[in-house]
Amino acid sequence: MHLTCAECKNQVDLSKNPELKVEDIVECQTCGMTLAVTALAEDGTVSAEIVDEGK
Repeated sequence: MHLTCAECKNQVDLSKNPELKVEDIVECQTCGMTLAVTALAEDGTVSAEIVDEGK
C-alpha cells in the first residue's frame, strides 16, 4: 500500500498497518501529521486527509 502525506508529500510507512481500513488513523513519520484513511484503491494507493497537525 502506498500513501503520500498531504502535508510534506513524503511516503508514509504503512508496514505496521497490514490490515489498514477506511477511518484508520496513521501518522507520517517525516512530519508527524496525523492522517485519517479515506479510501483504499485496488492498486494499493491509500487516500487520507489531515486530522491533526504534527509535532
